Amino acid sequence: MSDKLVAFYSRADENYVSGMIKTLAIGNTEIAAGFIAKLTGADTFTIEQAQPYSQNYNECIAQAQADQNRNARPELKAYPETMEQYSEIYLGFPNYWGTMPMAVFTFLEHFDFSGKIIKPFCTHEGSGLGGSINDIRKLCPEAKVETGLAIRGGSVKMSKAEIEKWI
Repeated sequence: MSDKLVAFYSRADENYVSGMIKTLAIGNTEIAAGFIAKLTGADTFTIEQAQPYSQNYNECIAQAQADQNRNARPELKAYPETMEQYSEIYLGFPNYWGTMPMAVFTFLEHFDFSGKIIKPFCTHEGSGLGGSINDIRKLCPEAKVETGLAIRGGSVKMSKAEIEKWI
């Protein structure tokens, strides 16, 4: 067991990548999370909603935006048993309208991150980290939130060197 955790939300199926709708077998954030886990020896945890969004891109974004507009906290399939052993958490997510998917808010509100280091990373198609760092700091005021890494989703498979430098 490691003292590091890569906790991430990712979405396969239809995605907007490099200006086109493409079907992904593995979500972009999961690819980045895999690189980070290999480079750090961290444990991994996938943040998954109990009721996933549609596989269809347009339906998915409508559902996700409705959740954001309602400030919803979608129920998650599962949580890690504890976060006590982890001192560093690499927190990954796609950028949804300038911040994290609402399921990541659910995850962060479930635990006390006091004294922990949170290293955010996101995948995006042009919007970077948006306001996600501020949102994480509001949700986890007693954690040390470090500089985040924004990775363009269409380039994620070639981002290992960029991730290694960030780590």
